[in-house]
Amino acid sequence: MEINLISDTVTRPTKGMLNAMMNAKVGDDVFKNDPTVNALETKVAELFGMDAALYFPSGTMTNQTAIKLHTQPGEQLICDKYAHVFNYEGGGVSFNSGVSCKLIDGHRGMMTAEQVEAAINPTDFYHSPLTSLVCIENTTNKGGGACWDFQELLKIATVCKKHGLKYHLDGARLWNALVAKKESPKQYGERFDSISVCLSKGLGCPVGSVLVGNEELIHNAFRVRKVLGGGMRQAGFLAAAAIYALEHHVERLSEDHSKAKELGKVLESLDFIKKVEPIETNIIIFEIDEKQLSTDDFLAKLNENLIAIIGMGQGKLRMVTHLDYTSEMHEKTIRILKAI
Repeated sequence: MEINLISDTVTRPTKGMLNAMMNAKVGDDVFKNDPTVNALETKVAELFGMDAALYFPSGTMTNQTAIKLHTQPGEQLICDKYAHVFNYEGGGVSFNSGVSCKLIDGHRGMMTAEQVEAAINPTDFYHSPLTSLVCIENTTNKGGGACWDFQELLKIATVCKKHGLKYHLDGARLWNALVAKKESPKQYGERFDSISVCLSKGLGCPVGSVLVGNEELIHNAFRVRKVLGGGMRQAGFLAAAAIYALEHHVERLSEDHSKAKELGKVLESLDFIKKVEPIETNIIIFEIDEKQLSTDDFLAKLNENLIAIIGMGQGKLRMVTHLDYTSEMHEKTIRILKAI
C-alpha cells in the first residue's frame, strides 16, 4: 500500500466524480459554448456573491492573470515573504506583468494591516515603484496551512481602500480555511477585488482553478487567459468534476484536518522531532533534530514503507492529508512513525 502525503494535488477522481465527468454536456469553451463550464463559473460567482467567474487550467494562471489586470509594468505589489505568488510561480510576477514584490516579514505567511500600510511607497516619491496591489494567501502553504484572522483581512481591506490599492486573494486552499473557521465565501467576496480558488487540491479535482471578480475584470481576464495559453476546448468534462466536488467534497475537508492534527500529535511525541508547526488544516510542517536522526535517514525509513512526503528546504518537511488518504493509510502511517 503506497501512501502519498506529498501534496493534496495527488488525488484521483472518485467514482461519483468520474460519473459526473463522463455524463457532462460539453462544447467549445474558447467560444464560451461549453454549458458545463458556464454552469461552474456561474456557481462559483454566486457562491462568493461576485459578478462573474472564469475557469482556468491552474491556480498559478489565475493569480498571474489577476496581478496582470490589477497592475501596470514598473509597479509593485505587497505580499508576505512566504506568498505563493512570490515563491512558487516561477517569477511570473516580473515575467508576465513587469511588477516587483515588496515582501513583508509576517507570521507563518500572514501580515498585519499595520505592516501593509507601512510598506506602501509614497505616491509622490518617483524613485520607488508605485504600490498598486496587495496579495493575500489563505490558507498559507509555506506557513503550514495557517488560516488568516478574518478581522485582520478586513483591516487590510480598509488600508487598501484608503490608499487606492487593489486587493487579491490567492485562495488555493480557501475551502480548507472556510471549513476550519466556519466562514462563508460571501464574506470574502464582499472584501476582495479578485479571488482565485483551486479545485485540484483539497476538493480532489484533476484540473482547474477559478478566478472571481466583477464583470469588467472577468471580461478582461478572458483575453489574458488567451494570451497565457489557458483557453481550453471541451473543458466541461473537467468542470463537471469541479461542480461535483463543490457539492460533495467541501464539508469532508474537516476529516483531512483531523487526520493532520493526529499526525502532528504523533510527531510531537517523537524524540527526534525538533519542531512541529501549529496545525489548523491539512498541512503538517515539521523539523528533524539532526543530532538524533538525520533527515535523509528519516525519509529513507518512510520510503522503505512506501510513504512519500516532501522537503520544503531549510530543514523543513511537509505532509499533506487529502481525499485519497484513507483511514487504513492513516493507521499505517502512525504505526510506522511510532516505530522509527
